[in-house]
Amino acid sequence: MEPAKGPAMEQGDDASGGRGSHDRAIPAAVAASFQGGWADTDLKLPRASGAEHAAARRVAVSDRFHGERIVVPAGGLRVRSNDFDHPFRPHSAFLHLTAEQAADAVPDSVLVFEPTGHGHTVVLFTRDRSPRDGGPNGAEFYSDRRHGEFWIGRRRTLAETADALGLDVAPRDRLERALAVDTPTRVLRGEDAVVDALVPANPSDEAELRTFLSELRLVKDEWEIAQLRAAVGFTVDGFHDVARGLGRATELARGERWIEGTFNRRARLEGYGLGFETIAAAGAHACVLHWMRNDGPVRAGDLLLLDAGVETDSCYTGDVTRTIPVSGRFTDVQRRVYDLVFAAQSAGIAALRPGARFGAFHEAAMRVIAEGLDAWGLRPSSDPATTPEPDLYRRYTLCGSGHMLGLDCHDCANARTENYLGGVLEPGHVLTVEPGLYFQPDDLTIPEELRGIGVRIEDDFVITPDGAECLSSGLPRHADELETWTASMRRTGPV
Repeated sequence: MEPAKGPAMEQGDDASGGRGSHDRAIPAAVAASFQGGWADTDLKLPRASGAEHAAARRVAVSDRFHGERIVVPAGGLRVRSNDFDHPFRPHSAFLHLTAEQAADAVPDSVLVFEPTGHGHTVVLFTRDRSPRDGGPNGAEFYSDRRHGEFWIGRRRTLAETADALGLDVAPRDRLERALAVDTPTRVLRGEDAVVDALVPANPSDEAELRTFLSELRLVKDEWEIAQLRAAVGFTVDGFHDVARGLGRATELARGERWIEGTFNRRARLEGYGLGFETIAAAGAHACVLHWMRNDGPVRAGDLLLLDAGVETDSCYTGDVTRTIPVSGRFTDVQRRVYDLVFAAQSAGIAALRPGARFGAFHEAAMRVIAEGLDAWGLRPSSDPATTPEPDLYRRYTLCGSGHMLGLDCHDCANARTENYLGGVLEPGHVLTVEPGLYFQPDDLTIPEELRGIGVRIEDDFVITPDGAECLSSGLPRHADELETWTASMRRTGPV
């Protein structure tokens, strides 16, 4: 509304008309003082580094869904508490098709593929920069805590967004009109409530779209591999930071939080943040696969299982695990468990090559685990005749030995089984190899000395034409090397 007319404007008003009880009214005369007197701050932005690769991916979508409208929302903000939102992170399919940088991404943006006689026109519907012209949204820049420039920083103009991403761009408020045209439409549903309401649901078509968008990410292009190489490199740096700070962690009641914070600082320094919540699991907490409370002590003599990943500004993530002796030396029993997991991972790594089944590396790792546990007299399944061999030891191994990696830590999760778990490795696949053994502290089927020991070793690999390259080779794997590294890092002191 016009600032000089009607009732006083309220600071903090948003599209729903809500405001916080602590927000103070802004009289119309004061609102008027915000209009005018602002310098021109137009930006001259370079084209996003991944824009050409994203354009090629959009062509693949167009070729697959000829004659159909495809709608891929970025998603919106999620409330953390009252009037504070979680940091915005667009849906991975949206990122993949735009090469948007996370910090520049605008909530509620929607990518629309509109069919033509020869393919599609692709338009990004998004918010323009907060206007300062006194028009209908002229108060947004100072009064809207979710979208206003004074609250969350400057957005690009529509023209700047078009230049940065190499896309046709239109205002978000024109989306409803665009979707009203009667055209067969598939939506990446569940990401934007407004879009979901505008387009009747078609579950089978939408499941097919979700699957296609997921499988489109299975093979990474050269730009994506460069992003992942950077993400894993930053992740390795974070592990070095943690090793330097181990001594300080042992002095604190919640030393796991110190470990978590140390790694997270690196993630924010080098990238957009974390690819997933850091797992800093000391002692028996290492037996909880996704231990993220991180509220326990880090004691000398224990093992620390650190599973963490830095997400780049483009939202590609690393995912690395090391199990570190806090004191710098493994005990004999810890070393025995670690050496078995190391041997299993080494066997899995050796099975990585183009043309190999995706499951081959897991099977190779599990054979080593099985032989080792059998030698220790541990076989928990009571009916080996009817239990698949790899599953005989699930009580102590729990999960698979790796997964695809990319924009999501567990990437391509909606791919069909025959193209993922049952698929064949090829150059451009990026995946983890991460066998583990987890001996629960209350498990009476194992010797007492093993109880409460959890070990996982995880590295990230890109499949190449002649094998596999370890992206996380900047960290030691062998127990001897790990002990030497831990000692040398502690000597240098915390960063």
